[in-house]
Amino acid sequence: MSQIFLAAITPLLMAEFRVFWPPPMPDNDIGTLGEKSLHAAVKRWYARPGDRLEVHLDGYVIDIVRGDHLIEIQTRNFTALKRKLAYLTGSHPVRLIYPVARKKWIVRLEDDGRTERTRRKSPKKGRVEDVFRELVRFPGLVLHPNFTLEVLLVHAEQVLINDGRGSWRRKGWSIHDHRLLEVVEAVTLATPADFRALLPPSLPESFTVKDLAGTLNLRANLAQKMAYCLRHMGAIEQTGKRGRSYLYRQML
Repeated sequence: MSQIFLAAITPLLMAEFRVFWPPPMPDNDIGTLGEKSLHAAVKRWYARPGDRLEVHLDGYVIDIVRGDHLIEIQTRNFTALKRKLAYLTGSHPVRLIYPVARKKWIVRLEDDGRTERTRRKSPKKGRVEDVFRELVRFPGLVLHPNFTLEVLLVHAEQVLINDGRGSWRRKGWSIHDHRLLEVVEAVTLATPADFRALLPPSLPESFTVKDLAGTLNLRANLAQKMAYCLRHMGAIEQTGKRGRSYLYRQML
């Protein structure tokens, strides 16, 4: 995209994410000292010879610096990245890596915190569309030419410990860690067209969130977030209503 477009969109994104100068000082818990196993393993898998790891840049800590490109790995909530990504994309190409567990095994440890008590395969299967659960924090950033999102479909373990502080659903067991077992596939999403390609060919020309959920076999909440993101990045547009439901169509 042209420099004119970049100059025009950057102030809008900076305003949207309320990024002000100076940027915040580095967080002490960001980096190798506080990172969990999944984050560290993805970083090792993604790193190449010549890369620099845990680089301090303009008040931020960058997971991987590859030449002029900045690579960030996020395994959880995107909210903490809003200011950081909006600021960094103003001057560098930034790639955000987000792992999604296509297959996951649940491991429960003994009280010593090391010995495996049980291990079972979770019935839940992750998919690329799961990224929309987090992308709702900043779907407009997809329009920035310096931003790229890469979804890694992985096999992983979720490690639980019986410390009595977990949710009632897990009967007090807490999530202690996530471990990477294997990277299965990498899906790069750099433009609205890349995201629009996730829509199935069988989707009607005019569709509702319910149509989207049914065609892709998604939960209604996830389909709603997907439609929200696609609309805000200009991949689909709202055209009217069918009863109480909004109608959408793809923007070509």
